[in-house]
Amino acid sequence: MHQVIFLILRRMRAPLIVLISAYAISIIGMVLMPGVDDQGRPWHMDFFHAIYFVSFMATTIGFGEIPYEFSDAQRMWALFSIYFTVISWLYAIGKILTLVQDSGFKQAVTEQAFARGVSRLTEPFYIVCGYGDTGSMLVHAMDQRGMRTVVIDILPERVNALELEDLHSYTPGLCTDARREEAIKEAGLLHSHCVGILALTNDDQVNLKIAITSKLLRPNLKVICRAETHDAEANMDSFGTDYIINPFETFGDRLALALHSPGTYLLYEWLTGVPGMPLPQPLFPPHGTWVLCGYGRFGKAVYKNLRREDIDTTIIEADPEGTECGDMCVVGRGTEAKTLRSAKIKDAVGIVAGTDNDTNNLSIIMTAHDLKPDLFMVARQNRQDNGEIFQKAELDLVMQRSESIVQDIFALLTAPLLIDFLRLIRGKDNEWANQLISRISAVVNEVIPEIWVVTIDMDKAPAVAEALIDGRLVSLDQLMLDPRDRTKHLPCIPLILERDGDEWLTPDGGYQVQDGDQLLFCGNAMAKERMQWTLVNRNALVYIREGEERPDSYVWRWFSR
Repeated sequence: MHQVIFLILRRMRAPLIVLISAYAISIIGMVLMPGVDDQGRPWHMDFFHAIYFVSFMATTIGFGEIPYEFSDAQRMWALFSIYFTVISWLYAIGKILTLVQDSGFKQAVTEQAFARGVSRLTEPFYIVCGYGDTGSMLVHAMDQRGMRTVVIDILPERVNALELEDLHSYTPGLCTDARREEAIKEAGLLHSHCVGILALTNDDQVNLKIAITSKLLRPNLKVICRAETHDAEANMDSFGTDYIINPFETFGDRLALALHSPGTYLLYEWLTGVPGMPLPQPLFPPHGTWVLCGYGRFGKAVYKNLRREDIDTTIIEADPEGTECGDMCVVGRGTEAKTLRSAKIKDAVGIVAGTDNDTNNLSIIMTAHDLKPDLFMVARQNRQDNGEIFQKAELDLVMQRSESIVQDIFALLTAPLLIDFLRLIRGKDNEWANQLISRISAVVNEVIPEIWVVTIDMDKAPAVAEALIDGRLVSLDQLMLDPRDRTKHLPCIPLILERDGDEWLTPDGGYQVQDGDQLLFCGNAMAKERMQWTLVNRNALVYIREGEERPDSYVWRWFSR
């Protein structure tokens, strides 16, 4: 608010001085001008009447000559004062209109309104820096889950688009440079309800600055950053950034995982997808020679992970020197049949179109398909608005950068235990993963499951915590019973149990839960809702454990006795 006041005072200093001077001269002149009262005696207007007269005269209201008719001298001075004050007001009004249209003033007013809106938030919220494809997808996904966000972006059209979005909750947005310390503060960095900041701009240096500023001002705040180069990733990590997501490395790693263990890859897709969407089908990339078109940041990440799986890879690159491809590249874009033949496309089993141009990537895929129809086709989609044409291309796998980042961040925010689970299952073989896939598919009805975390404590599970304090045992199997009918199990599966730093994958129902335990479940939305009932409702837990339904109210307890 002080910036707005300062701008008003600075820009209106000269008009205010002119107006004050015009009023002062006019008032003093009216006091000095000789007049005549109703008895014909000489009379001078006092300051009260002079101020009153000049006030309504200067605003052109015009109540007449008071308290007596004016003398010629007074009328002459009134005539002068009219033009003097009107000109002063015209000058002042012109300056006011100029101030209102000034970009700096409008920005200050907008920032002040934004900061006021953020200060009024009373629920936990995240700051999202960058409202491009990734930021908008994430904000919508979080809004669907009832998670509050505050958005800042450097492009005004993106912030304007946010105001037009049909979001369930109020989402403040500000057009500003996220590198500014004041911008992040205005977005609520120091707000008591701010629980995290997400740096999702397309500039690694901006994301790095956001991470540094956040960690220095609030060391314990959760900071999640997007990075697309190894240097930026290492720099962010050195400042203690909680999570760093490199979409190119993530995709390359997932492609290698699909080659190595299709079942584990499918678990990743099922558990990090959007709940309620159809389950992705299994993916079986073939082993053999692959052709990789484009050796930029994405191409390097894919190449490294393919080589890790001992996959022979032929690279096509239009700028070998700029990408440091050297002699191992076939020079070209890959959109020409001649270049693909030089890369021995006929002997390949798969192709990755990984340039930073969607048109070229689609052209590569179509040309390669004409030369060898049975290729396993992978393409990089750079722009979100090209989704429909990539879908029409009937590709085996599409790398959509924004979607990949959103999936990982959403998993981090909604179920942190899921990251531990996905890390642990990498040590399991494909057969173990296939068995878990069969169990999950039996309870989710062909849609991506809900993921939720259960913490056994007085805050999140008071009914269970009180039972444990009273010495009553509660098993994991009992938590998964239906509180409406204890003879039925809820359609859910425990994925991991974490206790005092120890972790158990897919624990069986015989485990006795303890205070402080954290459990990760997957299942359908109904199972999540009814399990929550068991966790917080004492009577529901008693019914599940003992089969006895106890009345809640004093009257019904008296009747039952």
